[in-house]
Amino acid sequence: MSEHHHFIIYKPYGFLSQFITNQIKGGKHKLLGELYDFPEKTMAVGRLDVKSEGLLLLTTDGKVSDFITTKGGVEKEYYVQLDGAITAEAIEQLQNGVEIGFDGKKYMTQPCKVELIDTPDLPERSKKIRDARHGPTPWISVTLTEGKFRQVRKMTSAVGFPTLRLVRVRVGDILLGNMQVGEVREVEELI
Repeated sequence: MSEHHHFIIYKPYGFLSQFITNQIKGGKHKLLGELYDFPEKTMAVGRLDVKSEGLLLLTTDGKVSDFITTKGGVEKEYYVQLDGAITAEAIEQLQNGVEIGFDGKKYMTQPCKVELIDTPDLPERSKKIRDARHGPTPWISVTLTEGKFRQVRKMTSAVGFPTLRLVRVRVGDILLGNMQVGEVREVEELI
């Protein structure tokens, strides 16, 4: 049996976290295969929606993917730019868990770590974000072990502060660090 391959990438804004598409409404989307010549059977470990960016893990090993996404309780940290000056009360609500919609049902998020942070040193996003002239756009760090569909975006909206930009900066011990947008690195292991 051949050896498995593992990659870490800086997923750019506007890319789907997949290699094939069923022609999603709205035209052609950019796919991960445009960034690098990945081996056959490479899969994303979890996903980042098309508007989110940052650290994405890829592997040819389904067991590693399953462990990270469902069984391992692996922390994922996101830097989130918000629309509006978030309150201490809203941060506490996020930390304790908020009700969001998931699969047509109500879902209560698990407690997580949330804190206000200074503006992070990140590459500029390809699509412009409104600036502070239209109101405050603070950043928070959100660290959680679950990952429902668009969970972080739904959580910040649930407390009244929609997400303007979302960048995953850490999965477990793997950091985005100083990677550049679209960069791909092959690594020995993911866990």
